This record gives sequence, structure tokens and C-alpha cells, in this order.
Amino acid sequence: MILHAVYCSVLSEIERNEVTALFQQLEALCERLEGALSFESGPNRDFEQKSKIYSDGFIIRFENADALKRYAEHPTHKELGAQLCTFCDGGADGIIVFDLEV
Repeated sequence: MILHAVYCSVLSEIERNEVTALFQQLEALCERLEGALSFESGPNRDFEQKSKIYSDGFIIRFENADALKRYAEHPTHKELGAQLCTFCDGGADGIIVFDLEV
């Protein structure tokens, strides 16, 4: 299984409902995508005070690396990913991705 964890430094001027709507669209994509097992998202609570620059994030569980590749290459993912970059401080540099094989 692959845990695809994405953390975002969303600009303060972006409305919460815009971030939520974008994450909901990503979740809808995952619901239709073979090999995508689950999608979870939300604001960073940063209980340990170690990641305050990342305001929001999501985790997708994929069956395997092939499923992650299908997601990464999907046109809807590319479109939503580009939109997410416009929401983040520094564009794509305001996003960090971890792919953990578990």
C-alpha cells in the first residue's frame, strides 16, 4: 500500500471553503479511480508545534504504485493540482508530498 501524503501552505487570503471544495473534488476523483482506497483531508492542527507553515493536507491510500501513477497522470488530478498550486505560498514550492510504502 502507498500512503500519498500532501501538505500545503495555503495563502491566508484563500477562503476555507475554496480549499474544502478542491479537496472534495480530489476525493471525488479518488472514488472513481481504480486502486484508490481512501481519501482524508483537513486543516493541520499541529499539536506538536512542528509544522505550522503547512495549514492543510490530505492523505490518499493507494493499493500500489501503479494506482498512484494512474492518479498522478489523470487529467483531473493535473487540473486540480495546478489549482492547488495557485492556493499555496510559493506555488508548487508551498506543497510537500510524502509517498510512504507500507
